[in-house]
Amino acid sequence: MLKIETLSAIDQATYLQKKEIADFLFEHLDEYGDPHSDIMKCLDYALDQAVDKGGFSVMAREDGKIVGAVIMNKTGMSGYIPENILVYIAVASSQRGKGVGKKLMQTAIELANGDIALHVEPDNPAKILYEKLGFTNKYLEMRLKK
Repeated sequence: MLKIETLSAIDQATYLQKKEIADFLFEHLDEYGDPHSDIMKCLDYALDQAVDKGGFSVMAREDGKIVGAVIMNKTGMSGYIPENILVYIAVASSQRGKGVGKKLMQTAIELANGDIALHVEPDNPAKILYEKLGFTNKYLEMRLKK
């Protein structure tokens, strides 16, 4: 049976809890992933109790094992930049197509205060789910790497 859990700064997540989430995301983000250290930094930001940081994580578990996870960071802004950015979402390949991603996204949307932005590669199959949940493509993102 699928169980949804959340972690936020008030839960005072331990290093091992964060590492479990980061390990899962690192393994299951496939070609859309980042280095493990970057995922840990994102979790530190989301689950830190500092006033200028914040966010949360949502996990789906089956038999105690993570089968899906989301990390949402607060941006500290509003209006011209959404209050939240969904940084990572992954579902174990064995669970894809079973509604796990949709349940994670619905929970994250409910928990977030304010608007949400996310980045998705044009060829990522999850793009369809985001569109069904109401996300639109208003801007073309451009980055300058220094």
